Amino acid sequence: MNPIRPELRHLLFALVLALATAGCAGDGTPTHPAIGSTGPRPSSPATVEIVSPAPSTTVQGDTLHVVLRLNGGTLVPQTTTDIRPDEGHVHLYVNNVLVSMNYGLEQDIPIQPGTTVLKAEFVAADHAPFSPRVWSTEIVFTVTQ
Repeated sequence: MNPIRPELRHLLFALVLALATAGCAGDGTPTHPAIGSTGPRPSSPATVEIVSPAPSTTVQGDTLHVVLRLNGGTLVPQTTTDIRPDEGHVHLYVNNVLVSMNYGLEQDIPIQPGTTVLKAEFVAADHAPFSPRVWSTEIVFTVTQ
C-alpha cells in the first residue's frame, strides 16, 4: 500500500474539515459533536497578523510565501479537544476558501493570477474557531504569472 503524499494528506484533511465545519452555527459554535465541544466556544487573547505579503503589492508566480505574526497565543502541533484559549493553529484563506491549516508562521501556498484576498485565522487546537473569531486584517494584492 502506498502512503498518501504530504500535500495530498493536507488537502484531504482540509476537505474533511470543510465538510465537518459546515455544521457550525454562524457564531462558530460547532453543532456536530465530532468537532470540539458542543458547548460555548472560548474566547482567545491572541491576535494574528499577516506580515507578508504587503497590501496592494503585485507578486509573480504560482506560489506565495506567507509570513504571519501571532501575539498572545502559541501554535501547537497536536490536535486535541482539550482546548486552551492561548493555544491553537492557523488557518489561511485565499478568496474566502480555506487553503491551509498550519502549525507554523511561515509557509508557501498555491495562488492563481488576478486580484487576491488573503486572511488568516487563529483557531483552537481542535481546529474550530474561538468566539469571537480571531481574524487577521484581509490583505488584497495582485498575482501575475
